[in-house]
Amino acid sequence: MAKEVALDTSMVSPHTQYHPCFSSPLRFQTDQSHHPAQGTITVELYTSHAPKTCANFETLAQRGYYNETVFHRIIPDFMIQGGDPTGTGRGGTSIYGDKFADEIARPLQLKHTGAGILSMANAGPDTNGSQFFITLAPTPWLDGKHTIFGRVKGGMGVVRRLGLVETDSEDRPVQEVKIVRARVVEASGEAEES
Repeated sequence: MAKEVALDTSMVSPHTQYHPCFSSPLRFQTDQSHHPAQGTITVELYTSHAPKTCANFETLAQRGYYNETVFHRIIPDFMIQGGDPTGTGRGGTSIYGDKFADEIARPLQLKHTGAGILSMANAGPDTNGSQFFITLAPTPWLDGKHTIFGRVKGGMGVVRRLGLVETDSEDRPVQEVKIVRARVVEASGEAEES
């Protein structure tokens, strides 16, 4: 059965306290609940193409590793990046230790052909940890350099709206956009108990 991971997001100012609404895992209450960046993104994992990368992402999600982390880098018409527990873009480890190898098949089977592609962020070959990005447009210059391990299956509107949030000169959102909770769901959309 196909595995999917849902990322519940919320836009939070540095001075805002938010409280998850536990009666409905897909909605969250915040005093900025009207903000369009809030919502759920569901990604489908390509387990046959990148089994280690998918296992890393799924396990980290199950462990709550991504909960309360921010999308620390957003570049319009390019990508949104998250998965760093330090929020700096320099942190994060994998379930295999600090870093693990790329899973890029040659000749290239998967390419960054459009918006919604889920890939690992890295600092060069074989430096995958916990950070990931979702494309906002075709990004062919990344082909063969980043492990593609899934795609957005639901919530692409949320992804597009995240790509429009105001950022500073270092591509960091002016107001934090948090992954409130990452959870593994079965294809039916029901959350898997962990």
